[in-house]
Amino acid sequence: MDLIMLSKAIAIAIGGLAPALAIGKIGAKAMEAIGRNPEAASKILVPMLLAAAFAEAIGIYALVIAFSIK
Repeated sequence: MDLIMLSKAIAIAIGGLAPALAIGKIGAKAMEAIGRNPEAASKILVPMLLAAAFAEAIGIYALVIAFSIK
């Protein structure tokens, strides 16, 4: 029982860390790009949001995997 809980905790921890780092990098690079060229903010926003959504989906997959461990 304890090993199962530990494996669930490790799965969600690793699965949550990667998307968090990815979203942070996406936001940082988007702000850097907008800082260099403020007129391009509207062109940068949509791809940035899509990339953040895909990164967040990985975290949701990790949550599903953690719940499916028996």
